[in-house]
Amino acid sequence: MKKAVILGERQSGLVDVPDPQPKENWAVVKVHVVPMCTEYKAWVAGSPSEYLGHEAVGEVVAVAQPGRVQVGDRVVVMPQYPCGVCESCVAGDYIYCEHVVSLKEFLDTPEGSATYAQYLIKPDWLLPKIPAGMSYEQAAIYCCGLGPSFQAFETMQVSAYDTVLITGMGPVGLGGVINAKYRGARVIAVESIPYRVDYAKKLGADFVIDPRASDALEQVRALTGGKGVDMALDCSGTVPAERFCINATRRRGQVTFVGECSQELAITVSPDMIRKGLTVRGSWHYNLNNYPKVMQVIQNSPVAGQLVSHTFPMSQIQQALELSASHQCAKVLLKPWE
Repeated sequence: MKKAVILGERQSGLVDVPDPQPKENWAVVKVHVVPMCTEYKAWVAGSPSEYLGHEAVGEVVAVAQPGRVQVGDRVVVMPQYPCGVCESCVAGDYIYCEHVVSLKEFLDTPEGSATYAQYLIKPDWLLPKIPAGMSYEQAAIYCCGLGPSFQAFETMQVSAYDTVLITGMGPVGLGGVINAKYRGARVIAVESIPYRVDYAKKLGADFVIDPRASDALEQVRALTGGKGVDMALDCSGTVPAERFCINATRRRGQVTFVGECSQELAITVSPDMIRKGLTVRGSWHYNLNNYPKVMQVIQNSPVAGQLVSHTFPMSQIQQALELSASHQCAKVLLKPWE
């Protein structure tokens, strides 16, 4: 099979590797669509990588034994290789599993783990079926497109009574706009890149604030009667945006971080949390039990399909990574067989 790899700084290409083979309850999936995520960062940094991606949708083409899927099933591929038996996995919070299975040890090869590939292999319980009538392209926005913000809003219980602040209008933040509007909330987006400002408005954001404005916080307060927003969601993974979420949220409000960030955020417990009564949490992806609900958003939201801005054949991986790194896009999809 062919898969995409990063060869060096701003260099990528396709290579040939052996097809994965099914074993026990692990099924082989023919990948029809690959949603791109943050892989462009390694491409920009010049970090060679042979195993790209964590999102995919496709068709089961081989199983080793009867199980939860069978040949011909159309499925969404969940990320990682959790154990499936620990407390977190059983509860649907597989993303927090502390006993991740080594694919290389289980199969004697690491091939089959990349999603930027024509085939991959996964345990059958991580392959929920795509609803009838839904295309692969529609299903492809489930994982990192809609999943992270859906779980955050589900936990915060966002509703039509709320004003929600979302910082960072990359694909995850734009998915947040879709989820928040689907729930009926008023949305204040925060973004500086003109392309993504326009895209947020296209998806339904009620207001978009430039974080570089000296009065950005005052603008939020003016839009909320001086109180601040009810809930805030950071999708940018930057400390200034995280801090802005805390400052812009009203007393007794909630803040959730879904954007990956390795830098240190200064939170002063008394003024930020105790005296303000703020709830601050981190949220990583979604509970698998919410899969049917996210599918309903994809099926029923009038703008969900617009989250995808570009589609490339995987043979044009170089151009796709260039576009992703430019930030002049929303969700980008790859077609491995083109």
